Amino acid sequence: MPAGHVYVRHLSAPGGRSVRRLRDPDPGGTSSTAQRWWPPVMLRPEWAAAAEFDIFHLHFGFDATTPEQLDVLTRTLRQRGKPLVFTAHDLRNPHHSERALHDEQLDVLVPAADGLITLTAGAASEISERWGRTATVVPHPHVVDLRTVSALRAQRSSVPQDTFRVGLHVKSLRASMDPKRLMSTLVATVRDLDGAVLQVNGHNDVLKPGGARYDAELATLLDTEHRLGALELHVHDYLTDLELWTYLASLDVSVLPYRFGTHSGWLEACRDLQTTVVAPTCGHFADQGPVLSYVHDESQFDAESLRAAVTRAYVERPQLGADVGDRRRQRREIDESHDNLYRSLLA
Repeated sequence: MPAGHVYVRHLSAPGGRSVRRLRDPDPGGTSSTAQRWWPPVMLRPEWAAAAEFDIFHLHFGFDATTPEQLDVLTRTLRQRGKPLVFTAHDLRNPHHSERALHDEQLDVLVPAADGLITLTAGAASEISERWGRTATVVPHPHVVDLRTVSALRAQRSSVPQDTFRVGLHVKSLRASMDPKRLMSTLVATVRDLDGAVLQVNGHNDVLKPGGARYDAELATLLDTEHRLGALELHVHDYLTDLELWTYLASLDVSVLPYRFGTHSGWLEACRDLQTTVVAPTCGHFADQGPVLSYVHDESQFDAESLRAAVTRAYVERPQLGADVGDRRRQRREIDESHDNLYRSLLA
């Protein structure tokens, strides 16, 4: 759970029937059509105490659940003899400016899990150091559906590229993001590359006055650079999935402005669409697949390393995305890994 999340939807190989994932119960309220699973009903101990299932596999959705509530949930599962599998995507929550709550949640889930999964060897090593647990490493599945991947790649290869487009997406400005820290370096670097364009996209709630997360300093900075011709600024509402995938496929490079984090679905979407990723050295992003790294975390930022990464992407024009066939094979391997773990726990 949650079955409605794109990560979970792409765990099973097409045609695979060995695992049946239950649909997310409707939580009611004002959930968006894209997130009918939020807040997850399955995290309620009363649901876990009565529902019919064999294994409880938690991926996402416990952000708003207290450690005490998670403890009740894990005890309920243990009393029923239902194995708990936990996939540790985030060892540092990208939405939380302080790490204490997420650490406390992990201190409940990681020790209680009968089966533990994470996405990279680096994260598995961190889990071993912090909790003394061995996690099975199962890579992130593709994010973009494979039919769309094929269509957008074909479209990309058929259209001559007369610019080198570097993208920075400030989205709704997660706590983990610090785009202002990177801006002067990106502007100067792209300015020195012939035919290069810096494109910055952001949501209305961050860049328009009156928005729920309006950042006046960032909005003013971006607007000024846009007026000076240093960047293209695109301000809009949330993109649909197809709009987002089309946007990512239009970029040569996507720069991740994170100062902390663990893994990135955005990175995986770029790999699907063969868009080069420039990723910070915090977290375990470089373990997910080929990226160009620059030094950036909560305590430091090395401007020269960012300049070097973007320049290398420009000079080499590498295709750092995974092959579509590789993604299909990987999905089958992921399905098999989960199936084997489930069988071992039920044996």
